[in-house]
Amino acid sequence: MTGGAGGPAGGTKGSGGGTGGGPRPGGGTGASGGGPGVVRAAGCVLWRRAPGSPTRTDADATTAEAADPTAAAAAAADPVELCLIHRPKYDDWSFPKGKLKPGEDLLSAAVREVREETGHACRPGVRLGTVRYRVRERHKVVTYWAAEAGPGTFVPGKEVDTLRWLPPGEARDLLSHPQDRRLVTWFLATL
Repeated sequence: MTGGAGGPAGGTKGSGGGTGGGPRPGGGTGASGGGPGVVRAAGCVLWRRAPGSPTRTDADATTAEAADPTAAAAAAADPVELCLIHRPKYDDWSFPKGKLKPGEDLLSAAVREVREETGHACRPGVRLGTVRYRVRERHKVVTYWAAEAGPGTFVPGKEVDTLRWLPPGEARDLLSHPQDRRLVTWFLATL
């Protein structure tokens, strides 16, 4: 796969700022960059506060965090875990995401996909940006939000058979696709 990206979007929590299409007043997808041969999708970097984690020291920083001192400081000050899912059909690890249903806006699709794939409710925050890549002969455009995990229980299924909560550096290392790894950096910049 080849990848391109537009992000991080910045802005305040819940803002529609950033690149690509996003929720707009009055509904709609704001699907700029859409069109024939383009698959629109949305997802979340689902996160939670690391249970029982003490504040980490510099010695605990991962290689990825060490390359970005700002992200390392943010992660150490507020330890979090990211949710990754394993899709057996593709044998890959990714963030929860999926295609839009007809008439569905991007943010609604992202929240629905989190619920369907992880069993968790979520509270979307900052729009992180848009990742673009090719799948076969089509372009796929996926818009992501940071979303704090709410209550829920994961139930393995045909589409997603495993869910893991990992520190950001470990999540980055496990992600199967390079374009998804950038999302970890974008997320850490929002802490």
